[in-house]
Amino acid sequence: MKIFVTGVGGQLGHDVMNELAKRGIEGIGSDLAESYSGIADGSAVTQMPYVSLDITNPEAVAKTLAESAPDAVIHCAAWTAVDKAEEVPETVRRVNAYGTELIARYCGGKDIPMMYFSTDYVFDGNGTRPWEPDDEKHPLGVYGQTKAEGEDAVEQFCKKFFILRIAWVFGKNGNNFIRTMIRLSKTHDSLRVVNDQVGTPTYTYDLARLIVDMIVTDRYGIYHVTNEGSYISWFDFAKAIFEEAGINQMTVLPVTSEEYGAAAKRPYNSRMNRSKIREMGFEPLPDWRDALRRYLKEMPED
Repeated sequence: MKIFVTGVGGQLGHDVMNELAKRGIEGIGSDLAESYSGIADGSAVTQMPYVSLDITNPEAVAKTLAESAPDAVIHCAAWTAVDKAEEVPETVRRVNAYGTELIARYCGGKDIPMMYFSTDYVFDGNGTRPWEPDDEKHPLGVYGQTKAEGEDAVEQFCKKFFILRIAWVFGKNGNNFIRTMIRLSKTHDSLRVVNDQVGTPTYTYDLARLIVDMIVTDRYGIYHVTNEGSYISWFDFAKAIFEEAGINQMTVLPVTSEEYGAAAKRPYNSRMNRSKIREMGFEPLPDWRDALRRYLKEMPED
């Protein structure tokens, strides 16, 4: 089996390529850079085939995928800078919606499976009930809207697709909330963290295992995927990070989203019902606290 993976310069694509290699599955990685731009950690992704691809260029997408002739495509590439997205909506739409549509059209035309990664931002973030995969979408902000448009393109053009909605992502290959907290602890005695946004984190190493479990099956559909465990706020997560890292001198102060004042609105409710993973015969991700402990042992130095 040969699998084409976009966005291997990011957190998720990096771990997906390593998981493919671990299982002896041929992977071809791609990203916008001329050569692999992720961390040089000696892992398999740095040794695997790589092609530069602008997913918003229709001729390049068609040519590259035709030459690669994959049996499936795992589409990790995306615009994920939520605040910046509000400033350049059409640029974000070109990546998240149009780029996804180009890949979906190719996969649909060749009748090959495609996996796309979406977000809790496709919902309005209100209430306290965990979101179900078939809940009606009411996207939040430019990021949420363009990811929802990407979902629509996958459903429209692909016969065989997986849509995985994920949230609060962290991994080795890139910046994330955990690394930010650890970095700030070196220069601050206290930090303000929002306490009214609730969800669960997703460790890309664990997610990559499930992704490969899924892509070799025909159990297509929309799934909600985060690490298992209780729902928490970002404030709770920050406290857990410092506890597990043994950073005892840090004071974490709870604030509201309004008090914090981010440029883009965030979901208050990022609770996602993950039960479909078990129902469809897949192994869920481990508890988020366990994932946090393992990640802290592997986290690159800043």
